[in-house]
Formats: sequence, structure tokens, C-alpha cells
Amino acid sequence: MAALKEVIPVHQFFSNLAFIVNVVCSYSKRHDELQAIELDGITQLLEMGELETGKGKNQIGTLKRVGDTRWSSHFYSICSMMKLYNASCLVLQKIIVDGSTYSQRGDADATLNMLSSFDFVLILHMMKEIMGITDGLCQALQKQSQDILNAMQLVCSTKILIQKLRDDGWQNLLKGVVFFCEQHDIDIPDFNSTYVARHGRSRHQKDHVTMEHHFRVNIFLVTVDKQLQELNDRFSEQTMELLTLSNALVPKDAYKAFNIEDICTLVNKYYPLDFSEQEKISLKFQLQHFIIDAPNHPDLKNLSTMLELCQSLARTGKSRTFYLIDRLIRLILTLPVSTATTERSFFAMKIIKTRL
Repeated sequence: MAALKEVIPVHQFFSNLAFIVNVVCSYSKRHDELQAIELDGITQLLEMGELETGKGKNQIGTLKRVGDTRWSSHFYSICSMMKLYNASCLVLQKIIVDGSTYSQRGDADATLNMLSSFDFVLILHMMKEIMGITDGLCQALQKQSQDILNAMQLVCSTKILIQKLRDDGWQNLLKGVVFFCEQHDIDIPDFNSTYVARHGRSRHQKDHVTMEHHFRVNIFLVTVDKQLQELNDRFSEQTMELLTLSNALVPKDAYKAFNIEDICTLVNKYYPLDFSEQEKISLKFQLQHFIIDAPNHPDLKNLSTMLELCQSLARTGKSRTFYLIDRLIRLILTLPVSTATTERSFFAMKIIKTRL
């Protein structure tokens, strides 16, 4: 989200989305009206035969609020807004007419203008596509017991899908947005006309671009590129290889993932200064002994994480026998801490060099 909000229209979109949710659902009466309108719409569609009936289908929902510390909350908020778009517009129209104070009527009018703008609808659909692709990876990363290999595979597939969206997704996205606007009587701009960023004295701009160029290049491509850049920065090929090779030490399923060659590659490539040349040679033979001993040892055979393996090695005294393996496991387990310490150090340097 931090990367996406670097794009100004996207940042404005999420600010407007939070404001819309507050205006529509700030009071219980409005919330009840929203659900009543949604119920009427579902009933009408069922009578027309456009919706299927069944257990768990056609549930009445509400607008989801965004929480910066809650995973996937932005995605859920966007999905709820698309589902309840028509009901939200009707609630706002009622507030404009029946609002008890001028501030309520004014906020509702401003909110309805935001909601019915082409820019808002375009970014709404765009963010649903982008965050729908990344949601699976978000869900995998927040689990306490992470499956490293599956998470890395999700990183690869997420990068591929985001790149595919960038290369081939614009026309389908625009087609869906235009169809949505036609359904809800939203004005569609002339894509061949000149885009004017501002009015008044600040309207003069050096680059004269069309509306289509503005929506496609300045919003769609820039936003997708920010997401790709964020994924590539956080999950570089080197990082993914390190995490994948580290998975070779996971004792889950009777040491099924245990791979001596991968472990030796991990040491030679990422921890060359933590092991001498003789220790690198000895490590291979220790691993051969360990893979025979561990699956048959009562305290080592039913483990699922590297943390449990490290604790069991210390408890059984095997850490002295397989001291090289124990050292490597401790290096991997402390990797998140050492990485966070480095990030905090650079962040502190940034404060000293800029703010102070």
C-alpha cells in the first residue's frame, strides 16, 4: 500500500474511499438504509432470475472500512464498494434531500460527486485487479507457520500476473470500466480530448496529452510499475534463492525437504565467512550422518519447523555432535532479526542526515 500510495491519484482515491465509507455508514440509520436497499436489489434480481439461490449465496453485506494495520483490508473495502455501489449512491441521494443539517447534506453531495466520477470508478476497478492478484501472497505471508517454498512460488506467479496485467490488461480494464459507467449513468470522458490537470491560472501545462494517455500512462502504468518495483525490491532473485535454499533444512514430513546439495550451496554462497574451508568439507559429511540419525531419533523425528529442530538439538545434546548444522540453523533463524536491525540502522541514519 505504501508503494501504491506514492501515485497521487491512488492516494487521493483511498482518502476519498475512507470519506465515502464514513459518510454512508457513520450512523446506524444510514447503515440500515444501505442494507435495506441492498436487500431490495437482491430480491428484484432473484425475481428476474438473474441470481442463483443456495446456501451462503446472496448475503447482505456492508461497506468495509480500511485499516492500515490489517492485511487485505484495502482489498475487502474495494470489493464491498463495488458490490454496494448502487446502494451507496441511493443512500447518499436520500441524505442530500433528508439530511438534518447542512453539513450532512453538503458532505453527502460532495461524496456523491466523488463516487460518480470516472476517475474514481477507473481506479476502483484498477485497484481491484491489482490487489486481487497480490491478495494470495499477502495471505501467505501473514501466516505464523509459513510454507517458504509455496510463498516463493506465489511471489513468482504474482510478478508474472502483474506484468501480464501491465502488458495486456488495459483494454479489458477500460472495457469493464465503461460498461460499469453505462450501467450507473456515469459520464464517460472523450478519450481523444486534451487532458487538463487543473483549471484557472495553474491550468497551463507543457505536455499536452489526451485523456486516454493520462488514464493509461499516468495512472494505470505508473501504478502497476510501482507495484512491480516493490515486489522486485522486496523479493529479489537473491532473496528468493536464499529463502528457497533455507527450506532444505525444514524437518517437516520426516525431513522430506532435506537436501544436502542445497544446504552446501547455501553455505558456500550466502555464509562463506561463517565457515572455514575445512568446515565446509566437514559439513557435507555431518549432513550425511544427520539424515540417517534424525528420522530415527525419538526427539528429532516429529518436528515441523527449524525452530523446533534447533531446540531439540540443544536439548538432546546433538548440537555438539552436529555443531556445524546447529550453527547454520541459528544463522538462518536470526536472519529476520539481523535484517530488521540493519533496516533500523539505516532509518536512523536517514533521520540524522535529513530531519536533524
